[in-house]
Amino acid sequence: MAAEIVNPHSDSAREAEVEGVAGTSGEAFDPAFALHRGGKMAVQSTVPIRDKDDLSLAYTPGVARVCTAIAEQPELVHDYTWKSQVVAVVTDGTAVLGLGDIGPEASLPVMEGKAILFKQFGGVDAVPIALATTDADEIVDTVVRLAPSFGGVNLEDISAPRCFEIERKLQERLDIPVFHDDQHGTAVVTLAALRNAAKLTGRGLGDLRAVISGAGAAGVAIAKFLLEAGLGDVAVADRKGIVSRDREDLTPVKRELAELTNRAGLSGSLEAALAGADVFIGVSGGTVPEAAVASMAEGAFVFAMANPNPEVHPDVAHKYASVVATGRSDYPNQINNVLAFPGIFAGALQVRASRITEGMKIAAANALADVVGNDLASDYVIPSPFDERVAPAVTAAVAAAARAEGVARR
Repeated sequence: MAAEIVNPHSDSAREAEVEGVAGTSGEAFDPAFALHRGGKMAVQSTVPIRDKDDLSLAYTPGVARVCTAIAEQPELVHDYTWKSQVVAVVTDGTAVLGLGDIGPEASLPVMEGKAILFKQFGGVDAVPIALATTDADEIVDTVVRLAPSFGGVNLEDISAPRCFEIERKLQERLDIPVFHDDQHGTAVVTLAALRNAAKLTGRGLGDLRAVISGAGAAGVAIAKFLLEAGLGDVAVADRKGIVSRDREDLTPVKRELAELTNRAGLSGSLEAALAGADVFIGVSGGTVPEAAVASMAEGAFVFAMANPNPEVHPDVAHKYASVVATGRSDYPNQINNVLAFPGIFAGALQVRASRITEGMKIAAANALADVVGNDLASDYVIPSPFDERVAPAVTAAVAAAARAEGVARR
């Protein structure tokens, strides 16, 4: 079976609904409700059942022979079920988009959306799973019990700092890829865009000092990943200022971050840290004053990725920065996770990887950056999600890296 993107209405029915149904506010109808009615996905058979012979092969008695073979040789499950082609998209609904803790039921439209992006952009089937618990150990235990049905686990919209613990424990207990996209997908696409921005301006990653606004899931992951890839230095700011060793109010996650980052020994506010900085990366919301942006180094990069309102408006950023990126689709250089996670999982599943390594993520970022090629320009440091070269390039790079790092099982 495969997850299929479905349109629950015919064109005529859709038109009638748009004209005849009021939105929840009582104002003009929002077409998003028409698109979501009945859900955005369904399950479709990949084999025909036309007669009793087909039925006897797809189900009993034929299915019993396959079950027996798998019982005797468990690895056959990958060949004779959809396990190696399907990902569980797991959430507890505590950090959904910019909406926050809205609960598991309200998260389902987003999880369905994630699932159809897996299918559309990576050819990977995915099943949304919204859990009615926010206890980290209960989430871990539940996913471990569900794991025999899946080839990978994509954690989604789980609030920090629990998301770090949940991912770590699942990686320790499972032998399939576990990937928190809010962390690592964002980091992969950010690195790809940053590599190309540096290339465009004749610099290397080691020449750059970055400041990240936001010490949640994305900010922590981006900081660690950029340093792993060779960034010169990065300081991370939360609501109370720069995460530094001299602060006594840090959580264990931020304490670890303080040990890894801020080699320049900065303290104080985000705005102060931006003075002379080469890169601003925003994953927090809020607004950065124009004066702070103006204080950055000449030829700076501004990646203001909060949605729908970037931390620095592009019109302001362009006054001072040589490359500007946002998380929005209506501006150039969109930092969009869909550029990464479908291909990363497709590559990992293709080789039946036991996990997703740092090397696989760096390979994904490099492949994504390389898609831009000779078309590199200030308004094109990252490809469009609709560029058909993206998923194959990322898939191939991740699969090759998995083999090189010894985590591939075929």
